[in-house]
Amino acid sequence: MIVSFFTRDQGKLRGVAKRARRPKSAFGAGLERLSLVRMHYFQRETRELTTLDSCELVRSPFTLLGNFETGVALDYMAEVTDELLPQGEANERHFRLLVAVLEYLQTQKGNPAAAWPAVLYFGLWAVRLAGFLPALRVKPESLEIAREMYETPIRDLTAREWTRQTAADLRQLINRLIEEQTERRLQSAPMLENL
Repeated sequence: MIVSFFTRDQGKLRGVAKRARRPKSAFGAGLERLSLVRMHYFQRETRELTTLDSCELVRSPFTLLGNFETGVALDYMAEVTDELLPQGEANERHFRLLVAVLEYLQTQKGNPAAAWPAVLYFGLWAVRLAGFLPALRVKPESLEIAREMYETPIRDLTAREWTRQTAADLRQLINRLIEEQTERRLQSAPMLENL
């Protein structure tokens, strides 16, 4: 099984997890998308793929999958991370962004509306960290939300009623920027817009 994983010190890598599908594999639930794990792998300079030995689960997003909206938000974050980041380049800030948004979603368990600020915060910061966020030409309410997200950690955002329509123009602008930069359509973005 070939897996893509994101490390704090070496960035996005791809590797082979031999025997991962066996019932008593050394990987367990550690290969679930957006799981925080301690992974043991071997990397040869002459090969593109690493060899994964095992991984120890630190934090699983499995408990977040109780509602569909959060599951789609997790798919979105995994897809954007995979599309935006180059192979083998460390990106500590993006790693911390992922961890912060996942921790926020953990604190909001059971609240399907929490997916909207999580997706917007993650997308806004992912584009900003990638270095291609132009001046935002969006509605004044959306611009105010963006300014707050620039200055405030996600866990401390102003409480508001979040729906799919909240800052939808900003979310769609971010998705369009990501698609233009990567020259690929985001598969999870239409799923988000149809929630």
